[in-house]
Amino acid sequence: MSETVTNAHNSGNSVRRMSVEIAGVVLKNPVMAASGTFGSGREYGEFVDLNKLGAVVTKGVSSARWPGNPPPRIAETYGGTLNAVGLQNPGAEAFIRDDIPFLKQFDTKIIVNTVGRTIDDYVLAAEMLAGSGADMLELNISCPNVAEGGIAFGTSCAAAGEVTRAVRRAAGQPLIVKLSPNVTDIAEIAKAAEAAGADALSLINTILGMKIDVHRRAFALANKTGGLSGPAIKPVAVRMVYEAARAVKIPIIGMGGISAGEDAVEFLLAGATAVAVGTASFANPRATLDVLEGIGEYMDRYGIKDVNEIRGMLREN
Repeated sequence: MSETVTNAHNSGNSVRRMSVEIAGVVLKNPVMAASGTFGSGREYGEFVDLNKLGAVVTKGVSSARWPGNPPPRIAETYGGTLNAVGLQNPGAEAFIRDDIPFLKQFDTKIIVNTVGRTIDDYVLAAEMLAGSGADMLELNISCPNVAEGGIAFGTSCAAAGEVTRAVRRAAGQPLIVKLSPNVTDIAEIAKAAEAAGADALSLINTILGMKIDVHRRAFALANKTGGLSGPAIKPVAVRMVYEAARAVKIPIIGMGGISAGEDAVEFLLAGATAVAVGTASFANPRATLDVLEGIGEYMDRYGIKDVNEIRGMLREN
C-alpha cells in the first residue's frame, strides 16, 4: 500500500488524505521516525525509503560533542528495552556538515532533536541550527539540569518553562518540546511548555527503569538506570497524550511502544496529530512504513477519508 504515503490518493471511489500540519509545517503523512532510534536515517536507508516518511527526527544534537555513557548501554527487558546511551553525538557543527546534506536529498521533513546540560547549552545548539535547513527543532527537556543538581528540566514546570522560553527566542524554526513522563502531572508540564512558547509537544520520552542481572548480581547497565521504551510503556504513553491533548491547544506528536498501525491510531484517537515510531525499528527496520500502511488500512476499513478526522472520533462515554 505504498500509495498511503501521498498527501491524497484514490482508494476505491474515495480520496484518502494523509497530510497533517504541525506549527505551519505540512507533513505528507503523520508518521515519523523517533529521535535516538533512527540515527539520521543512514542506517535504515537500505530498508526504508525516507521519501515515504512524514518526517525524520534525528538523534540528539548538542552544541558540542558528547561522548555518552560507558558500556553496557543497552539491556533487553520484558516488553521493551532499557538504554543509557547518554545522548552520544558529534556536536552541532559536525551534524550540520555531515547529516543535514544527507537528509536534504529526501522528500521528508527534518526535525532535529536538541539536548543540553544547561539552558545556555540548549540556546547555543538552537542558534547553531537556526540556519541549518532543518524544518523544526525538538527540544529534549529530559536532560539533567546540571545547574540544578542534575534534576531533569522536564520534571519541573518552572524549569520546563524557563528552558522553552529561552530556546524559543533563539530558534529559527518551529519548536517542539519533548516531555518527560517521569512526572506526577503531565498536563501541568504541557501547559507550562505551551505558555513559554512551544509550538508543539511530543510525548512521551522514556520511563526511568532498572534491570539487575541476578546471576552476576550486578546492574545490567553501567549507568545503573536507563530509559525504558517499547510496547511496555504504550498504555502510559496513550494516557499521557490524552491528558496533555486536553490541557493544551498546540499539536501533539505521540510516541511510546508503537509498532503497528492500530497502535498509532490509539494515539491519534487520544488527541495526537502525528506519531513517532522508535524502538520497533530495532527489531523491524520497516516498522515506520508498516505503521503508515496500517493507518491507511484502518482508514479504508472504517471509511475515513482524512487522517485528521481520527482525532475527533474518540467516544468519551
